[in-house]
Amino acid sequence: MQSDVHRVKRILLRSGKSPYDVLSVEEALHRDVIATNSGNLIFSDAAHKILETPNTEVVSNGIRTVVSTAGRINEEYDAFVVPLANAFRPSFESSLKRLTKLISKLRIPVVVLGVGAQTGLDYNPARLKPMEPSVREFVSAVLDRSASIGVRGEFTEQYLKDLGFRDVEVIGCPSMFLYGQELTVEKRAAALTPDSRIAINGSHSAVRDGGLHRVITRTHARYPHLCYIGQNLTDARQLYWRDVDSPAGRITEMPTHPDHPMYREDKVRVYIDPVTWIDDLRAFDFSFGSRIHGNIAALLAGTPATVLCGDSRTLELCRYFEIPHHRLDRLPEDVDPARLYEEADFTALLKGHRERFERFTAFLDKNGLENTFTHGDSGAAFEARLRSLSFPPGIRPWNDADVASLTSRFGWLQSQITGLSRENARLRRELARATKAAAPAPPASVYRRARRAVGRPLRRALHLRSGLRSGRK
Repeated sequence: MQSDVHRVKRILLRSGKSPYDVLSVEEALHRDVIATNSGNLIFSDAAHKILETPNTEVVSNGIRTVVSTAGRINEEYDAFVVPLANAFRPSFESSLKRLTKLISKLRIPVVVLGVGAQTGLDYNPARLKPMEPSVREFVSAVLDRSASIGVRGEFTEQYLKDLGFRDVEVIGCPSMFLYGQELTVEKRAAALTPDSRIAINGSHSAVRDGGLHRVITRTHARYPHLCYIGQNLTDARQLYWRDVDSPAGRITEMPTHPDHPMYREDKVRVYIDPVTWIDDLRAFDFSFGSRIHGNIAALLAGTPATVLCGDSRTLELCRYFEIPHHRLDRLPEDVDPARLYEEADFTALLKGHRERFERFTAFLDKNGLENTFTHGDSGAAFEARLRSLSFPPGIRPWNDADVASLTSRFGWLQSQITGLSRENARLRRELARATKAAAPAPPASVYRRARRAVGRPLRRALHLRSGLRSGRK
């Protein structure tokens, strides 16, 4: 019988997918493994690497919260680890409630890594007042199963303390500790020039309401090698399927929109795997914009970055890690990345990194979790396994109609149609066997699912193919 001393501990990690899962672009977008924002995979992959030791197995549970799985989780796992970002916001309240229901049924430790509250740059929590009961229930459920709760920064710490909680620790975000206490960011160029490779990023709200579209337009005109890196599921669907049917998809100022000049010039990317995202950013001279994890990806690549903060979630994290940043609402009218690059000072970020890392690992120790940098091989096996896999490159704008591109897209669409047809036939057979009195109504969900999975992409594909053929006449 295996001794408990040597028994492998099993951790269930809330994440869209395992870092080792290699998915096609079509499947990743269909399943939404990025949970609407690829930045989520930056911190969930980092958490996976950090927690994976010779004595610990880490398993991804997928991003959906299924309360009915609580019994199985209690039987099969030793801890449930929940990396979170801006979870205390009104639009996430229903998801937070489901997560609370699941946690309330667990008998194992539950550890939250880096949760944050989201409000404006003034740190006024008034907009969070209606959801206070939900936040209280969630934090109480977590603290009943852990020694403390880890938060992103100063604002969230004070917010929870004002609600009466005391076991609150500022630990930042696990994404910054992907390489443990090692972090190197270096200005390889004395100054930015028109020949410099620059990455820019931004949320839909920053582009639409924060004036970031003007910054993008000016920078695009001045720097020929500029690349916009999107993060939203909407961005990815625009690049891969030319899908502009959602409200966010209709924002023409976004470089991911097919009508934007950067789209037509192939100067846009979206990544569904952090490893390819970070690798590509190593070739850039500078990154800036309002996306916190887009710029953290650059810092992890060793590339200088400046965050343009548009809300509390980005501001408190930048302050904690001492990442160069500016408030988006106080940017000069004609801001130039060359000036941002010149002003960016990484001394405090790098000097304080080891202390912040030690604070993070002390939090893990307090909550009974080992980490690879203290108890393992510092992630060497994790990195070796990643490098043995072949992940898809960043998604590019669909501007062509080459055979390979069409084959991949239409092949996936055909497989979806085939699968849905089989399911529809199965349901029809079940309906035929049932008596009229007991038989349920024919499930309309099959048609809706087919339309959602196949309809829009297929229409976009056919529209693009027709347009490209017309253009060649």
